[in-house]
Amino acid sequence: MKLREGEIGHTYLVQKVEVDDTITRRLEALGVNEMTPVTLLNKKGSGSVIFKVRGTRLAVGQRISDGIEVKEMEGPGHAER
Repeated sequence: MKLREGEIGHTYLVQKVEVDDTITRRLEALGVNEMTPVTLLNKKGSGSVIFKVRGTRLAVGQRISDGIEVKEMEGPGHAER
């Protein structure tokens, strides 16, 4: 699923990042890599999202959030409060 399709407060594992190469490299530098957990903090109707990765909050627009594929983490404790 796309990052913007997730539920607020839930933690997901990044499966892949498919956006422009420049943006992909920047996201990777910020810690958004495959198999990295990210927690969805907020989302807007426009498709933009705010999420936490490695202790840092990031805000991205719909084009970028659509390019971040995630899957729900399995097991207890996948929702961060």
